[in-house]
Amino acid sequence: MFKNKRGFTLIELLVVIAIIGVLASIVLASLNNARRKSRDARRITDIKQIQLALELYLDGAGSGQYPASNTTCDGTDSLGLQPLVTGSYIPVIPRDPTNAATCYQYADGVIDGDIKNYHLGAVLEDVQNQALGGDKDCDSTDNAPVCNSDATFTNGFDASDDATNRIFDVGP
Repeated sequence: MFKNKRGFTLIELLVVIAIIGVLASIVLASLNNARRKSRDARRITDIKQIQLALELYLDGAGSGQYPASNTTCDGTDSLGLQPLVTGSYIPVIPRDPTNAATCYQYADGVIDGDIKNYHLGAVLEDVQNQALGGDKDCDSTDNAPVCNSDATFTNGFDASDDATNRIFDVGP
């Protein structure tokens, strides 16, 4: 008498589980890449939104100057960009998508006693991002202001080497 065997052997189950594990790791790897690109796209959009608000502020504030930068990055200020919110040029100052406590970099540039320049930037996760090829690549640190030879920057930062820094930066 022969008994009918039903079900799977242990080896068959282990092979199926291994295949599912390999497929899941491939899907997760591609999903993480898509998330990274999505966060970088948001950073670029945020920087352009702040840039537009800065230009509206310059035209509408009456002083003909950009806001002064500072070092405060908390719930009440974002490196001096809070006047954009209080003046209704932007509803809220955007923050980095991976950490809401992280402000985007902002430096004001003084020309002839007035804030007529700025340097704005965000660190991207993907060094291959195409936006890095069309940004300003500026160094606005005190010792090397190459953004604008006439400007003296407060709270400047170096985005001149995007291959390693991955900083997407803009100015007026």
